Amino acid sequence: MDLVELERRARTVLTRDAYDYYAGGADDEVTVADNVAAWSRLRLRPHVLRDVSAVTTATTVLGTPVELPVLVAPMAYQRLATDAGEAATARAAAAAGTVMLVSTLATVSLEDVAAAAPQAPRWFQLYVHRDRGWTEELVRRAAAAGYRALVLTVDLPVLGYRPRDERNAFSLPDGLEMANVGRTTADTEDMSALRLYASQEMDAALTPADIDWLRGLVDLPVLVKGVLRGDDARLAVDAGAAGVIVSNHGGRQLDGAVSGADALPDVAAAVAGRAEVYVDGGVRRGTDVVKALALGARAVLVGRPLLWGLACGGEQGAVDVLDGLRAELARALALCGTPTPDDVTRDLIAP
Repeated sequence: MDLVELERRARTVLTRDAYDYYAGGADDEVTVADNVAAWSRLRLRPHVLRDVSAVTTATTVLGTPVELPVLVAPMAYQRLATDAGEAATARAAAAAGTVMLVSTLATVSLEDVAAAAPQAPRWFQLYVHRDRGWTEELVRRAAAAGYRALVLTVDLPVLGYRPRDERNAFSLPDGLEMANVGRTTADTEDMSALRLYASQEMDAALTPADIDWLRGLVDLPVLVKGVLRGDDARLAVDAGAAGVIVSNHGGRQLDGAVSGADALPDVAAAVAGRAEVYVDGGVRRGTDVVKALALGARAVLVGRPLLWGLACGGEQGAVDVLDGLRAELARALALCGTPTPDDVTRDLIAP
């Protein structure tokens, strides 16, 4: 699947505000571009004379079987792309046999997302709010709705400066809301509604102790998303994290931050098998997935391409993106002489 062309098509379908919100990043968007480029800089050294007559893309994440090591990244405001929003994405992830991470800032409630694909595995991405009692309520709602893990985002103590959103004074249009939050934020002429919300609600005082606090609220594993350093990964795992997600928030927070591809080896080495490691940012091809696995990831998270699929084709558009990545991954595994994801090893990456 040509994801560049898919984005071009999506841009003609979406409103300018919506496209800019999805596509944009912080400041000069250097990190947005580098997230994609970093995977392209890596080169593969494939094996030959290996039996690849039977290739599978199946693996497990936190013990849950999935059909491919590509998970649906947490993305806010999906009803900007299609009326069904996150419910459509949930059904697409279920059809593809993978896990969806559902954002705190979804435009469909976490309960309604669960009801859209009740048998499918899903994880809940959590922003800790200053109101810890309300945060606890949100966590308990996720557990009651059958979510299998909490994904604590830690790279948003303040909102990164996003010029596109500021120029557009971005806010959700009438009829859409942050369905899990149940709070409204007054519009302002000189600040996007999202920036105002973040400044009022997000808790900038997170520490590793909060990982243990979350683990004590419900019997769910906690993953930490937004890690770019090995020492931070060790802190998270020492505090009880079951996994870490190498991520720079899609280039939307600190411009100039290292890409996921470049940060992954350090994080994987620091974790040293004590927890599962995931990575997001710029994954566009099945070969990118192979590279991520070789560098120590259990799976990757994909975000923007699914939004382009939703915008162009709704639920089926998202399914097509996931199916396209699966087909590319199967071909790449065969050409690398590695019939399963578990057969991918570090020496596939050229020094």
